[in-house]
Amino acid sequence: MMEVTEPWTEVFSGSERTESSGEAETLSGSSLTLTPLISDSPSVRRSQPILIPSNRKVKSLYSPHSIPNPFPELCGSSKSPVHISSLPPESSDKYLVKVYGEESYNRSVWVSRRATAREVCHMLVQTAHCSDQENWALLEHHPTLGLERCLEDHEVVLEVQATWSLKSDTRLVFCKNYAKYEFFRKPVLFFPEAMISDSADVGKGMTPSELIQNLLRSGTCPEIQGFLQVKEPGRKTWKKVYFFLRRSGLYSSTKGSSKEPRHLQCVADLNQLNVYTVVNGRKLYGAPTDFTFCIKLSKNPVRVQDLRILSAEDESTRTCWMSAFRLFKYGKQLQYNYHLSKLSPHSLEGSHLSDGRSKSEDSLVAMDFSGKSGGRVIQNPTEAQSAEREEGRAWRKREALRCNLPNMNSDARPSSVHCGQPWFHGGMCRRKAERLIEKQGLVDGMFLIRDSQNHEQCFVLSLCHQLKVKHYLVIPFEKEGMNYFTIDDGETLFIDLLQLVEFHQVNPGILPVRLKHPCVCIAL
Repeated sequence: MMEVTEPWTEVFSGSERTESSGEAETLSGSSLTLTPLISDSPSVRRSQPILIPSNRKVKSLYSPHSIPNPFPELCGSSKSPVHISSLPPESSDKYLVKVYGEESYNRSVWVSRRATAREVCHMLVQTAHCSDQENWALLEHHPTLGLERCLEDHEVVLEVQATWSLKSDTRLVFCKNYAKYEFFRKPVLFFPEAMISDSADVGKGMTPSELIQNLLRSGTCPEIQGFLQVKEPGRKTWKKVYFFLRRSGLYSSTKGSSKEPRHLQCVADLNQLNVYTVVNGRKLYGAPTDFTFCIKLSKNPVRVQDLRILSAEDESTRTCWMSAFRLFKYGKQLQYNYHLSKLSPHSLEGSHLSDGRSKSEDSLVAMDFSGKSGGRVIQNPTEAQSAEREEGRAWRKREALRCNLPNMNSDARPSSVHCGQPWFHGGMCRRKAERLIEKQGLVDGMFLIRDSQNHEQCFVLSLCHQLKVKHYLVIPFEKEGMNYFTIDDGETLFIDLLQLVEFHQVNPGILPVRLKHPCVCIAL
């Protein structure tokens, strides 16, 4: 302990009492003087909060790992359907997109911010192990409103999703679409001469390719014209109106089919529109026909009051209008997409070869064991394909003979080789079959086979020809104790449905067109 021998003075800084009185207080014989230590220093208030600047950065010592949200549908931003909590770190620039298959199964894939519909389709082809890498598409589907639209190959998927409402049930569907660029191959079928306004130019020896080029060139595109039924705003009645489709937009005539400027009324600008196919338009919107489509602003969420519902007289008229909308809006971009689609698909990240086979399948070789000296490797590809077909036919003949043995149970006799084929759809009804073919494109030669709903042990071949779906009954036929299938009352017999399909892929027979495109479904 330190001993103090002289009088001491203790100073309290900021004491108002000392400054005002200037008197000293004596405690226990000691002299206590309350004076400031530094007389010029400013006074400081006690117990006051310290103001921290708002731009002060606090550095965290720990950086937790990014864990994807297992329930992304429970949280999301108010303006975008892409859920922020389910995104990877910001530096990776990847977003999670959910895509559905034909059977309501879905798969979530990480895509980049600028990923196009074509790139997402290629990614899904790889992840779903599709052997066929062509004619796949993303479909924008609105189940409640009954609207569908095939995304163009160059459209950015996230930009399309950004226009959806969070409360809607809109989804992306991964499916086939053979008719995406069919109007480039058969323009006369898609653009009837009667619907082209400048019919004089069409009659001057124009070829179909020249017609398409005119449609793609700005300023010289012939107008598309015709009557359409439109639903009047706020009413349930439909009115027949004459429409004109030009590069500048869609116009309606207030006086019959008059083209005079004073009778034309601008309906919409094509650059700001999307065109949709309406499913079940009679039930949802009271449409007078089944061939209904609609237009809406592409930047706004889909609302019933914003839809412009139009109804055509037949499928060819609706297809012409919808194809013309796409051509007028995108022009040469569609032609570029078409040329890209014709290129042979390249291998995706080394998982598939250019011919669609996997690496393990490519290591297999064709062998011939018909000789006496043992097996030999078949070097000629044409001979290898011929041997494969002969082996398939021999197997199906053995299967047919096995099913026709007398001691076989009658339930086991029909060959089941068709059950594993992509074109067989089991007990699908007629309406669903037509709907599936329409969704995947009304092109000549698209087909599927299904069980007959009205005839036991029979099948139905559903085939598309000239934008219409026709149905042919495949019946069992017995001859000389053997069971066959036929669609022409026994004139041509097939041991199973696979042989029937292979025959009509080469020879149309009684069918109006050969079987070309199998209508397939894929479960992601």
